Amino acid sequence: MSWEEIPGTALIVAGCFYFLAGTVGLLRFPDVYSRLHALTKADNLGLALVLTGAGLIAADAFIVGKLLLIWLLVALASATGGHLIARHALEDEQ
Repeated sequence: MSWEEIPGTALIVAGCFYFLAGTVGLLRFPDVYSRLHALTKADNLGLALVLTGAGLIAADAFIVGKLLLIWLLVALASATGGHLIARHALEDEQ
C-alpha cells in the first residue's frame, strides 16, 4: 500500500463504520420513523465516504465521474424510498 492510498482506505473504513452504525440503528430503534432516519442518514454518509475513498484510490477522472453518478442515483433512490416507506407507515397508523 502506497502513501497515496492511505487516505482513500481510511475513508472507506470510515464509510463501513457508518454502514454498521446504520444497521445497528435499524435493529435497535423502536419505531419505523427512527429506523428510517438512522438507516437513510447513515447509509448516505457511509456511501459518500466509501465512494470518495474509492475515487481517491482510482485517480481517474472517468471513474470518479461514474462514482459521483452512482452516489447521486443512490441518494435519490434512498430519499424516494424512505419517503414512500414513511408515507405508507403513516397511512397504516391512521
